[in-house]
Amino acid sequence: MTEPAEQTFEQAQAELEQIVERLERGQAPLDEALKLWEKGEELYAFCKAKLDAAEGRVEELARRAEQSRPPETTASEG
Repeated sequence: MTEPAEQTFEQAQAELEQIVERLERGQAPLDEALKLWEKGEELYAFCKAKLDAAEGRVEELARRAEQSRPPETTASEG
């Protein structure tokens, strides 16, 4: 398993999904389940941070687009 900081969002998400599936099956011994849970928490935090950063960038781009749009004129102004 690679460290979350070295992974892409998609890799981390796929690994997190695999961990969730293993935990849901309940077939991992307790010690392994605890390690999987901890790794899952790390991956979740990594994915959430990536999504939050992406959301912030989208909001900033939307603000820039809105600010660069010329004001609309009404028919009575023409």
